[in-house]
Amino acid sequence: MKLLFFGDIVGKIGRRALAKILPELKKEFKPDLILANGENLAHGLGATVSTVQNVLRAGVDYLTAGNHFWDKKEVREVVKQKLPIIRPANFPNSYSGQGYVLIKTKFGNLLLINLSGRVFIQDLQTKAKLSCPFRKFDRIFSQFKNRVKFIMVDFHAEATAEKSAFGYYLDGRASAVFGTHTHIQTVDEKILDSGTAYLTDVGMVGAKDSVIGVNKQFIIEIMTKSRRKSLLQELKLKKLKKEYIPEKGLVIINGVFLELDNKTGKAKKIERINRETVVN
Repeated sequence: MKLLFFGDIVGKIGRRALAKILPELKKEFKPDLILANGENLAHGLGATVSTVQNVLRAGVDYLTAGNHFWDKKEVREVVKQKLPIIRPANFPNSYSGQGYVLIKTKFGNLLLINLSGRVFIQDLQTKAKLSCPFRKFDRIFSQFKNRVKFIMVDFHAEATAEKSAFGYYLDGRASAVFGTHTHIQTVDEKILDSGTAYLTDVGMVGAKDSVIGVNKQFIIEIMTKSRRKSLLQELKLKKLKKEYIPEKGLVIINGVFLELDNKTGKAKKIERINRETVVN
């Protein structure tokens, strides 16, 4: 089985860039399944029906999310329509959406799991009391370990140490553990001793001349002049100008190619993707 997984798609510019470059990447890698993180689809914060449908038309099969999944009220319609996007499974059950899904492929079912880290996210970026992602994976895994060979986890976390520990904890049980959330691609792709592919952070699909996809001058101004609120709170203010997410220019496309053994579900190959394209 061959898969492509793309980092956080940031806004319209990210959606357009992915649609532009996907035909080329599909021809090159011949993936059986295309996945991506979609928590920043709608102008950098959250997802809506139209933005989800936009990337599905571009060729993405399923989306994962993160702590920003609920930032747009329209996400309730996304959940209601049962669009192919999941959110971190270790958020409270009172939060809408599902945390894992079985995806049918010609090689058998693939279990896609979304989990959130807690270091620097718990209490700082969400008011939700997150359950332990390690124990949550154990509980989900116990339900499916005798039913599926292919298990892929999007670990949406801030701290690199937490991501690294999580990868080793899942080694031999998951086919792959890929980190998202920081929007900065790390150069540490590897296959762990027991066959799990690992990358600390996949990166993003967003404006290159930016700070993690956001207008650089806007972020610099917040960091140097405003200490009244957190960066996240500032980004959510209604008075924000539309231009805080660039809509044109050079875009980086960060992703990862994964090849799995069809008999064991273990990783055979992992390759980082780091391309660029221009959106006018």
